Amino acid sequence: MASKEKPAPPATIPNAVKFLFGGLAGMGATCFVQPLDLVKNRMQLSNVVGGKKEYKTSFHAFQSILRNEGVVAMYAGLSAGLLRQATYTTTRLGIYTWLFDTFSGPNGEPPGFLMKAVLGMAAGVVGAFVGTPAEVALIRMTSDGRAPVAERRNYTSVVNALARITKEEGVATLWRGAIPTMGRAMVVNAAQLASYSQAKQSLVTTGYFHEGIFLHFCASMISGLITTAASMPVDIAKTKIQNMKIIDGKPEFKGAGDVLVKVIKNEGFFALWKGFTPYYARLGPHTVLTFIFLEQMNSMYKVHVLGVSGGGGGL
Repeated sequence: MASKEKPAPPATIPNAVKFLFGGLAGMGATCFVQPLDLVKNRMQLSNVVGGKKEYKTSFHAFQSILRNEGVVAMYAGLSAGLLRQATYTTTRLGIYTWLFDTFSGPNGEPPGFLMKAVLGMAAGVVGAFVGTPAEVALIRMTSDGRAPVAERRNYTSVVNALARITKEEGVATLWRGAIPTMGRAMVVNAAQLASYSQAKQSLVTTGYFHEGIFLHFCASMISGLITTAASMPVDIAKTKIQNMKIIDGKPEFKGAGDVLVKVIKNEGFFALWKGFTPYYARLGPHTVLTFIFLEQMNSMYKVHVLGVSGGGGGL
């Protein structure tokens, strides 16, 4: 009696390609949302002077930047934003898709929601550490225009920023705020990646959604809203620490906890969500575009390279 041959394992996307697609998806999305990221950073760094807010609303901040600095200023820090995606997003999405496949069932059953959250946190921590230098440069470049002319750093590009930070402040400064950045990444990725996968899975079970761009769009918007609400306080702490200056040999803030205490004391509890609108306006579309680009690249690779038709993009 002839022995039955074991079925060949399903074709999968190589890990190197997963990392490449993750970075390309993030960089593509950043080209669209960089102005919103700039407004978000300015809102988080704004102060209350003489009882008056520097920016009353996100729209006011947008108007002020355009009026005082011009249209080109809306894309200040784009090179740093792209480098951040090339490092942080490449790493986090590459690791997440690899772990997602690793922890899926033998017949392709996706991991449970709790496991998705854990995988997202692991991917986020590693990605954040790799991407912190670009993050520091991005925060400084997008905030430079609000400083008095004599106090501006005037970095010409992300390469110039990284070189000058290393020369003037030491290489360790490139990882300033790494701990709150990694903490933020744990929150963001646990919320974003897990909620995206879960929202997509839940929408499909309703019978009204099918694999495609509309499903990816709806799942991404749900994920973006959840992620924004969960991550803003740690994002504000990260932003202020990375932009702080050393005054008389002492840093402005002792750590993330000190930032949060001072913000609540000086501006109130809900100031921890200051800039919510531009943050979501940036994170929502960025999440949508990143996941749509990623899913489409994964799907096209499966069809045109692996010869696998049908099925989703792998998240």
